[in-house]
Amino acid sequence: MSYHLPVLLKESVDALLEVKGEVWVDVTFGGGGHTREILRRMGQGRLLAFDQDADALFNLPDDERLIFVNENFRFLKRFLRFYDAIPADGILADLGVSSWQIDEPGKGFSTRFDAPADMRMDRRSTLTAAMVIAGYAEEELARIFREYGELANSRQIAARIVKHRQQEPIETTGKLREVLLPLSPRGAENKFLAQVFQALRIEVNQELEALKDLLRQSAEVLRPGGRLVVISYHSLEDRLVKNFMKTGTFDGEPVKDFYGNLLAPFRPVNKKPMEATDEEIARNPRARSAKLRIAEKL
Repeated sequence: MSYHLPVLLKESVDALLEVKGEVWVDVTFGGGGHTREILRRMGQGRLLAFDQDADALFNLPDDERLIFVNENFRFLKRFLRFYDAIPADGILADLGVSSWQIDEPGKGFSTRFDAPADMRMDRRSTLTAAMVIAGYAEEELARIFREYGELANSRQIAARIVKHRQQEPIETTGKLREVLLPLSPRGAENKFLAQVFQALRIEVNQELEALKDLLRQSAEVLRPGGRLVVISYHSLEDRLVKNFMKTGTFDGEPVKDFYGNLLAPFRPVNKKPMEATDEEIARNPRARSAKLRIAEKL
């Protein structure tokens, strides 16, 4: 199995381990790159690693300090409580889809392969992309492509899917590409398809709701002075992370107490996100859109 190059590896682990501690959490084990680097540098203590994809089990390092949780990170607090790991000293989240997931044709994440339109990160869940395409109302499809894919022609996309599925089902990624390519801006076909696939993937896996759950719970399980380190890859994620770190809300509207003091659980450590260097992007093109934000629990 081919695993991915971890993005912003040194920068993110530096930020996480800058504070002293004994309880660390990697909520996105994925290819295991960040987990291995944390284990290499953390010394004594425990590291809890989350991943909802059962395939991650085949890539676990053999280290007695590691506790692996085969669950979505939206259950962070539940499992940290179970393992008596509250308060935690630092939490790392790399929100990107692992390269090995994208490159595995059968998972249906990639626009490059003809595969079942699945897109589930957790095969125990029931909703697939094919089910969304086949069963969602036109208005709901348009909303998904507008909000999660940020596609200006979301209504056209939804209408074309509904019209085509009345004639024959759209059950594979290849058929989806074939149906929607005529709506793509000329010269921007790859970007267009990536946005379509992103929208479906976010809906199938409820990614933004899971991220909100993670952020809320991180404020509850981290100790004062503990670190929250998040790498995001598109504006929808980054906006939620940025707003929550700054104001404690997802819309960015600050909440203040009676005396006008900001009620925010975190203090941003870096006002501007860190980004990959040209050298890293040349080595790993998927790092191009990565943004690293760091916050400290108040």
